Amino acid sequence: MPEGIKLLTGNAHRELAQEVARYLNIPVSDVTITTFSDGEIMLHINENVRGTDVFVLQPTCTPVNDNLMELLLMIDALKRASAGRITAVIPYYGYARQDRKVQPRVPISSKLVADLITAAGANRVLAVDLHAGQIQGFFNIPVDHLYASPVLLDYIRRRDFKDLVIVSPDAGGVERARAFAKRLQCSLAIIDKRRETANVSQVMNVIGEVKGRDTLILDDMIDTAGTTTQAASALKENGARRVFAACTHAVLSGTAVDRINSSVIEELIVTNTIPLDSKKEKCKKLTVLSIAPLLGEAIKRIHEESSISSLFV
Repeated sequence: MPEGIKLLTGNAHRELAQEVARYLNIPVSDVTITTFSDGEIMLHINENVRGTDVFVLQPTCTPVNDNLMELLLMIDALKRASAGRITAVIPYYGYARQDRKVQPRVPISSKLVADLITAAGANRVLAVDLHAGQIQGFFNIPVDHLYASPVLLDYIRRRDFKDLVIVSPDAGGVERARAFAKRLQCSLAIIDKRRETANVSQVMNVIGEVKGRDTLILDDMIDTAGTTTQAASALKENGARRVFAACTHAVLSGTAVDRINSSVIEELIVTNTIPLDSKKEKCKKLTVLSIAPLLGEAIKRIHEESSISSLFV
């Protein structure tokens, strides 16, 4: 890599930052982050960043608010240290599901987070598989939106599936599932569900032919795994031969791991946008793919002012 580029990270996902740094053949810059007894975060960048092209890699995963605050403080410190350009690299964008008003007197939290990142001093954002594409419009700075599909597709193509059907777990994910099915030249099915309350869903029926075929439930994230495991049960009840699942962001909160372990899902394919070390030990069905080469290549192209979209052609 040419000189004038630096990669910083907080405590959210140091392992991913190290992988990206190895791809770029640069070190992760030295940052000291400590916490006062009252919970306040103290941060110090231990090297010169004046005039450099700086990338701050920090997914805003659990603990969401601490990781978000670290990101904002790093951006502010870089701005005040006269960094040439600051790009917030956010593999997982927290608060992404709160992207609209679903009832009176509620915030649009996703927009607020975008405003905070911009106000802190970021010049650019690099994100992976945003929950809603319109979040890009919440920023008044350039946003490069990456898709984990090349990583997932490469793995799926190497698997021995029989008459594979890509399944969307709800109507909102049909576009994503259709694009996958088109790339793999296979069939598409849709789960018709009705969500009664937050994080609780009820599967109604399966639209599409799955009997005697391998099925892959595709989503952008799996949180409590309620939707995914219910979809898997519905597919089995409709005669699916085998059931797999894949997603970009494995949030896996609450009892998600237990649900997956006791479900009919044979394998859950995810990427490492969120650290998963403890969950890998508990869930033997978990296959974790690295997006470090994708992020590294995107960072390299942003630094060189070359095309990002050509990565997904």
